[in-house]
Amino acid sequence: MAKEETLKELSDAVVSCKRDLVETAVEKAIAECILPEEIIEKGLAAGMNKAGNMFENGLLFLPHLILATNCMEAGISVLEAEMGKETIQKSGIIVSGTVRGDVHDIGKIIVSSMFRISGFEVHDLGRDVPLEDFINAVKRTGADMLCLSALTTTSLSRQKEVIEMLKEEGLRDRTIVMIGGAPATQEWADIIGADCYAKNAVEAVEKAKHLLGYK
Repeated sequence: MAKEETLKELSDAVVSCKRDLVETAVEKAIAECILPEEIIEKGLAAGMNKAGNMFENGLLFLPHLILATNCMEAGISVLEAEMGKETIQKSGIIVSGTVRGDVHDIGKIIVSSMFRISGFEVHDLGRDVPLEDFINAVKRTGADMLCLSALTTTSLSRQKEVIEMLKEEGLRDRTIVMIGGAPATQEWADIIGADCYAKNAVEAVEKAKHLLGYK
């Protein structure tokens, strides 16, 4: 019961947009030995989901949503800093980002953070990323996996474009491609030739470990 209360406290702190409360709540959760995945999924992400729903229903305004996002990121930074103190065996290199023409990145931030705390080396390119930047990042980092996020139907086709660019550069055979985003589906992944689709951060980590051969 104490764990649920702490996670709710963390979720509520994100919705309240009070950075100091979020950071304190994350530190409290860490001290209580709550798993990092739960801190993100059931605390920080849960708070952002609630804030997002309130925004969609007209109960919050855009500035509030932006502040909530900043608070979530601050909480993630505290968690990642704490995880950085531990020796974690790297499980592979991942490049992630939201494709050009799409400025949504809350879900992508959460997924990238889940990858990091699970031991992956993550290069998050951010949002509205030019397609050639994905290719350059795969070359530069020697990435094992490329994760492409698209949150609008108009930007969805750019996931396919990036895969075609990987083929043209001779990188497709050695780069696993994961796609995600609200309009994406496993059917879409099959159509464009992606290796998999993940509906949330937890599933993304599970599928990445499976595809990269890690337990």
